[in-house]
Amino acid sequence: MRNILNLNENWIFIKDTTDVTRRDGETINLPHSWNAIDGQDGGSDYFRGSCLYTKTLKKAELPVADLYYIEFRGTNSSADLFVNGEKLAHHDGGYSTWRVNITEALTDETEIAVIVDNAPNDTVYPQMADFTFYGGIYRNVSLICVNDAHFDLDYYGGPGLMITPTVDGKDATVEVEVFVKNLKDSQKLVYTIYDKDENELDKIESADTKVTFEIKDVHLWNGRKDPYLYCCEVEIVEGDEVLDNVCNRFGCRSFRIDPDNGFILNGEEYPLRGVSRHQDRWGVGNALLPEHHEEDIDLICEVGATTIRLAHYQHDQYFYDLCDERGLVIWAEIPYISKHMPGGRENTISQMKELVTQNYNHPSIVVWGLSNEISIGGSDEDLLENHRILNDLCHEMDKTRLTTIAAVSMCKMDDPYLQIPDVVSYNHYFGWYGGDTSMNGPWFDKFHATHPTIPIGCSEYGCEALNWHTSDPKQGDYTEEYQAYYHEELIKQLFTRKYMWATHVWNMFDFGADARAEGGENGQNHKGLVTMDRKYKKDSFYAYKAWLVSPEVDPFVHLCGKRYIDRVEDVTKVTVYSNLPEVELFVNGESIGKKSAEDHFFYFDVKNVGESTIVAKAGELSDEGKIRKVDEMNMDYVLVEKGAVLNWFDIDAPEGRFSLNDKLGDIMKSKRGKLWFVKLGLSIKKKMDASKKDGEKKSGGFEVDLSSGGGLMEMMGGFTVLRLTSMMGMMNVTFTKEELLKLNKKLNKIKKPK
Repeated sequence: MRNILNLNENWIFIKDTTDVTRRDGETINLPHSWNAIDGQDGGSDYFRGSCLYTKTLKKAELPVADLYYIEFRGTNSSADLFVNGEKLAHHDGGYSTWRVNITEALTDETEIAVIVDNAPNDTVYPQMADFTFYGGIYRNVSLICVNDAHFDLDYYGGPGLMITPTVDGKDATVEVEVFVKNLKDSQKLVYTIYDKDENELDKIESADTKVTFEIKDVHLWNGRKDPYLYCCEVEIVEGDEVLDNVCNRFGCRSFRIDPDNGFILNGEEYPLRGVSRHQDRWGVGNALLPEHHEEDIDLICEVGATTIRLAHYQHDQYFYDLCDERGLVIWAEIPYISKHMPGGRENTISQMKELVTQNYNHPSIVVWGLSNEISIGGSDEDLLENHRILNDLCHEMDKTRLTTIAAVSMCKMDDPYLQIPDVVSYNHYFGWYGGDTSMNGPWFDKFHATHPTIPIGCSEYGCEALNWHTSDPKQGDYTEEYQAYYHEELIKQLFTRKYMWATHVWNMFDFGADARAEGGENGQNHKGLVTMDRKYKKDSFYAYKAWLVSPEVDPFVHLCGKRYIDRVEDVTKVTVYSNLPEVELFVNGESIGKKSAEDHFFYFDVKNVGESTIVAKAGELSDEGKIRKVDEMNMDYVLVEKGAVLNWFDIDAPEGRFSLNDKLGDIMKSKRGKLWFVKLGLSIKKKMDASKKDGEKKSGGFEVDLSSGGGLMEMMGGFTVLRLTSMMGMMNVTFTKEELLKLNKKLNKIKKPK
């Protein structure tokens, strides 16, 4: 019978070495990442290189078995396994399961050594992306002890079991295929189907590796409404002895994606409105524990999401299991992202084979993601061929699911790359990285009219918010108030277009991006609806909850701006979110009126005198906060960039003249402004070239040619010059205070158009 031993405890860890004979490190338990701190603190300088993990196994303490496989659930990003000093295996890809047969190498005392490497290279994805590539053995390690006759452990980390349900009316056909090694004539396979309560429904004994079950009056897996799961167990039996067994849950459901009506689940429209998720945490990196995954799924369910885009790589099997259980519809993808590498094709193929093989049985997954923003530099033939190969591979391995891509804003609607997958989504940030919020809905209408047969969705949209506050929110100010306004607008535009097959907020949680230097807290992307430590739900979290959660399920009322107390204006705007139809606002115990709002967003004008207690009531529910009249703006609410050489309030900005505080799009409207920008672009390109020569670009930042303008610069038109120069840190381009003041002085000479 199969035995699985957890090997997480008592490893020796040594940083920055490839010497497998060393034993002088620190004792740690897995999961572990060496970038749990430096991968989140900014500076684009987290350690990327090779580290050593070692452990001793005593054979006398192991179960008796014919074969022993060591299993790694996640080693980022490449790894070499040594047993007693002999190299047995190499694996490329930091987010999937891989196994090695170590039977013949085992001795009475066996030294296991693993060199894990997250250093830059040009063959293993990802290498360029807006998130930290945490190094480490950051998921479970196990020893799987099996009989000579066993379910296949060698094929791309899969479970050795494929379950394919097909719904036909009220019934379902369930095809079960297993992959076995060394099965003898005296041995048979026993297949058993169980219901959710573990009652046996049917059993088949056979020598065949593929059988079919019929389930009458099937109980459908129906998303969050009813995520019903069956279970299939298969045993290798000889006489009365069970030699090996595998077991997987599965769900019976049908779905299709319609270009006019969106996602259809079990014959009914089921709008996919949800979030994207990165798997890291503050102070933990990627080395998550089960309770972290559970908290994440609870928060995602609380906000009312029906779908998750699990970006930008394969996530932990435990999280896919939770998605099955909770009824979330999933987009699963590989980290083929941002920069196409001609030498990386084989790695995209192997990572896709692992993703599909390891996750085939999860009913929550409906689409395989081929790539993300890969055409940011344009689509050449090698890139297109790579996508055709991946698309065909997915359809060959899995006849039941569709393929998709996440295209970047600059990707033109007629790009041939969009014709490859079954469905398409776009990453748009109009209202944050340029343009304004009103552009989002009309853009999708245009795509839908141009390509009426291609289902279109929004795979990323969002804006950053930290603990900064204002009564006059503006694009790029990083305030909680602007983020709330942005998501109010996007909710109304995206959720009312039923043809959109899915929408995914970027992101559910703030996440580590060590190259980022913006918003006043370096090293993170702050577009999350929830902070990276999961301790604070931003106001925008409740905007989604108001739209997506039925009041019969979880009625609530939320008073926005509770962190924004000191206010200078005589009359201030107070916003309330609720999924109930009516809200009444009380100021110091006195009602100032009731309001109804079909869009779930309730706005009140409140006189700001002295200190006031504000209470929002909806039905029997209430939420409370305070405001206080002050004469001058509380500077604790004002963005001050951490480590910035210059802040916006230090910049000379004469009336009628441009400054670093102006947006690129506005500056480019004047002839002199365009000339100034061309010189800035050339200066930035010079700095980027020097950075490459110095070998500084090592933390997954972006390579962008700003000197040529083009689509990217159109998208960045909403940036102020100061914000752009601060973000250049992601590309290892820095400006001194003197250089910035010199740039500002030149801008001050340019008149603003009237």
